[in-house]
Amino acid sequence: MKCLGKHRGWAAAFLPLCWLFLKILQPGHSHLYNNCYAGDKVIRFIPKTEEEVYALKKISHQLKVDLWQPSSISYVSEGTVTDVHIPQNGSRALLAFLQEANIQYKILIEDLQKTLEKGSNLQTQRNRRSLSGYNYEVYHSLEEIQNWMHHLNKTHSGLIHMFSIGRSYEGRSFILKLGRRSRLKRAVWIDCGIHAREWIGPAFCQWFVKEALLTYKSDPTMRKMLNHLYFYIMPVFNVDGYHFSWTSDRFWRKTRSRNSRFRCRGVDANRNWKVKWCDEGASMHPCDDTYCGPFPESEPEVKAVANFLRKHRKHIRAYLSFHAYAQMLLYPYSYKYATIPNFSCVESAAYKAVNALQSVYGVRYRYGPASTTLYVSSGSSMDWAYKNGIPYAFAFELRDTGHFGFLLPEMLIKPTCTETMLAVKNITMHLLKKCP
Repeated sequence: MKCLGKHRGWAAAFLPLCWLFLKILQPGHSHLYNNCYAGDKVIRFIPKTEEEVYALKKISHQLKVDLWQPSSISYVSEGTVTDVHIPQNGSRALLAFLQEANIQYKILIEDLQKTLEKGSNLQTQRNRRSLSGYNYEVYHSLEEIQNWMHHLNKTHSGLIHMFSIGRSYEGRSFILKLGRRSRLKRAVWIDCGIHAREWIGPAFCQWFVKEALLTYKSDPTMRKMLNHLYFYIMPVFNVDGYHFSWTSDRFWRKTRSRNSRFRCRGVDANRNWKVKWCDEGASMHPCDDTYCGPFPESEPEVKAVANFLRKHRKHIRAYLSFHAYAQMLLYPYSYKYATIPNFSCVESAAYKAVNALQSVYGVRYRYGPASTTLYVSSGSSMDWAYKNGIPYAFAFELRDTGHFGFLLPEMLIKPTCTETMLAVKNITMHLLKKCP
């Protein structure tokens, strides 16, 4: 049985049936996701002419490909690196088309199921539940992450405070407040996993908390950070979508809200903010991965975070959001081609951050305004945070650049988080200094 959940359009109505079969077949089954992605491929092509762009857009629409990079087919133009996930039954047609049209391509992932299972060891899945020996070098389910948060709240009450700022569509949500208790302190907001399939994001948020707790006494930089700042950390922003990416569709991106008028579920939580909402780079179609929602802040997750940030914006000096994949450090604006007023301060922080990151393993990140470095997109959390008075707003696109894509192996969690940690510490120390 193929995985119906991964087809975003017509198969949405059959998801409950797929779920039923998954539950029935799971106990004695050795394959992840019931072998849903066997034979699926991830293919990269870079159109060189307008004719190729038109042809690729047309075939991608006909075959209902799952676009990995960029996030919307509307972004594809001459020279755009385009990565598509194509089911087994469509890959032959796509490859035949590319060969006939003489369009160069590269198969990044030959068999998605095999790559998925190779990157996540089944034995470590069974052994990852212990809280005392919590393993930060594997991906964790939402239940495990929430249990970990409760555990830290009990065992590190001097530095950690867990609380809720609201509920997701399916009734979930918690964030952590990290730092030495004090009344008059500035703060940094960090969220991970606004898009469900980007698992390396939540892995980094957990890593950041672990490093803060472990090195607070021994590392002068960390001690200064936690003494002078609060960190509000949301390890999984899109909690419902993340849970769904573990149970049913590994490559789900959106939230899981329902719209009574449409069969397709979910909204792109990074197109749902009230800043040029549903303009360029966002879709009005509920079945698209970049669907902006019926109205700004329609998603309870977005609404809860927006309300919290509005309430605390006088104290929050930085907003950091972690995504994947592209190896970029982005800052406003995303919705337009324009220079932000405090460009010199923000650009300097970004430059130092990517240099610090590169110093660890030599991994290169591009940095700059999101609109010119990545693409124009409206309704993003980063732009909203900046427009609402948070002077340092950044979005990280973590490893890699497409070799593994959303299936970054667990063996790369440690190096990715180690280098990213240096970048975040650099940005944090930068904002503690006076910058005009």
